[in-house]
Amino acid sequence: MLDDRLEILNTLGLHARAAAKLVSIASRHDCRVTVSNGQRQVDGRSIMGLLTLGAAKGSHLDIATDGPEEQQAMAEIQALFARKFDED
Repeated sequence: MLDDRLEILNTLGLHARAAAKLVSIASRHDCRVTVSNGQRQVDGRSIMGLLTLGAAKGSHLDIATDGPEEQQAMAEIQALFARKFDED
C-alpha cells in the first residue's frame, strides 16, 4: 500500500473534468485507489464520490493505492496533480 498527500494546484480545483482524469487513471490500473480529504474517503474510480470532496485550489487530498499496480497508479496520479490536471 502506498499513500501520499497531494495539493490541488489548478485554479478550478477538483471539478468534473479534473475528477474524470483522476478516475481514468484509477480505472486503468489493477489496484484500489482511495481519496480522502481528512473527513470523507471515496473510491478513486467514482467521479461522483470525488466531486463530493469539494476540493478547491489549495486543498490537500490523501491518496492511497493498494494492489498489484499500486506504484504505477500512484506515479501517474502524482504526475497529474503536478501538471495541474493539464489545465494551467
